[in-house]
Amino acid sequence: MSSSTVDLGMPVADGQVLLAAPRGYCAGVDRAVITVEKALDLYGPPVYVRKEIVHNKHVVNDLAERGAIFVDELDEVPPGSTVVFSAHGVSPAVHLEAGERNLKTIDATCPLVTKVHHEARRFAENDYRILLIGHAGHEEVEGTAGEAPDHITLVEHPEDVDGLEFPEGTKLSWLSQTTLSVDETMEIVRRLREKFPHLEDPPSDDICYATQNRQVAVKEIAKNADLVIVVGSANSSNSVRLVEVALEAGAKASYRIDDVSELKPEWLEGVTRVGVTSGASVPDNLVQDVLDLLSERGIGDTQAVRTAEESLIFALPPELRKDLKAAGKL
Repeated sequence: MSSSTVDLGMPVADGQVLLAAPRGYCAGVDRAVITVEKALDLYGPPVYVRKEIVHNKHVVNDLAERGAIFVDELDEVPPGSTVVFSAHGVSPAVHLEAGERNLKTIDATCPLVTKVHHEARRFAENDYRILLIGHAGHEEVEGTAGEAPDHITLVEHPEDVDGLEFPEGTKLSWLSQTTLSVDETMEIVRRLREKFPHLEDPPSDDICYATQNRQVAVKEIAKNADLVIVVGSANSSNSVRLVEVALEAGAKASYRIDDVSELKPEWLEGVTRVGVTSGASVPDNLVQDVLDLLSERGIGDTQAVRTAEESLIFALPPELRKDLKAAGKL
């Protein structure tokens, strides 16, 4: 199987795999996974994790085999235990409960999510009604909403804007979940601004760089693909969005799979150009398995379509770094 970087201006030959780059792990996911691994190494199992550390079942299962115990709520964690908060963030109420239960906490919240939390608090302190663009029930949305529950109104879809009404003089701002479709989010913002011209923007766009980069890359490969395969779990918002973005960008078909075992042979019938990408919480070995299968089916000329370079690295949580340093492991 050959691999090279394709010039985006060149025609794409038949019998190729168009491999999106960037894809897979982002800096926030990498930090969160390493946090659990280092905690297990330093403290020994079990290390408890509230919710899935990242939304990928293979990553979660692997960490569980190493001794991580995933729980839905803190009342499942024995008092005095070590607990890691997931990359999606938690509300202040969760931090308070952890203190009451005498838990040793390690906060693996993605720094880009933490930034949104700070923005929510700042807007709330200045008496803004915050229009939070996101999906109800998503852990990140619950964490952000928990920062200013009396000030937040959730907006899930563009059509939701029509039903919003606020008293005259209400100061309005918007924030968003970091893993949404960039295009849909900006369509919601456009509608909000049409209805509420005084709407205030956050200091910078909340859609994270990794989400944006992966969507730009999948748009590029979708232009020339008969089929786009997105590797990622069903509860991964950014993975689900990649399928939608691929179809909107012109892919004839697109499917999300957790791993190669879910790839159906009939999807490949009559297909000569296959786009492949993965969500931000997907280890690259799962993508390689897909590439290997495609190669076995005669679609083995892999062309990397690179639309951005990523070099961002986030430091481990300070409470973990402190303990690692004390133990001589940092």
